[in-house]
Parts: sequence; C-alpha cells; structure tokens
Amino acid sequence: MGAYNSPVAVSRQDLLEPIDLADHLAKVELYLGQVCAIAGISKMQLDYWTNKAQIPTKGKKQRIYDMDAVETVMLIKQAKDKGLNLGAAIEAARRFRDQKRAELA
Repeated sequence: MGAYNSPVAVSRQDLLEPIDLADHLAKVELYLGQVCAIAGISKMQLDYWTNKAQIPTKGKKQRIYDMDAVETVMLIKQAKDKGLNLGAAIEAARRFRDQKRAELA
C-alpha cells in the first residue's frame, strides 16, 4: 500500500479546509504599475488621480497602494467609464466607500 492510500495520509488531508483568498487580500500592497494593470489606466492617470483624490500611498521612491487605495482607484475608473468627470467620480467613490463603511459598522 502506497503512502497516498494509508490512513495517516487521509486523516492529514481531512485537516485541510478551503481557503478564501478574499479574506487575506487586505494585506496585499501593489506598486503603481500593478494598480494600472488591474484598473486599466495609464501611470499618468493613476498619478494624477492619486494626487487629485488624495489617495494615501506608502513608499518613498515608488508609490505603493494598499487594497483600500486600489478599490478607490477602481471606483473612480468605474465612475469615469459611466461618464462622470474626474471631480464627480472622486466624490462618487468617496460616497460609495463611506456608505459601505457605515453599513459594516
């Protein structure tokens, strides 16, 4: 009988449970280029939006975005794609995030 068929191997396998990666994404931080690839915008756009919307970032030589910042960028992109100008898109993203926080509280 091989190791894969032994009772010990089966019981160890039974210890494992599915992992929900969404539960761990809050720990992820991305560089500017990675955020651009995810959001489908240029580095110039992201840099401008970051300054205009005062999106908090980390890093000294290169901006690093946490998942909250990435969500904000993607909400702004969604609003822009629906026809809002940048100022209105930033405000819509803020309102959406504030409402989401209020619902979770």
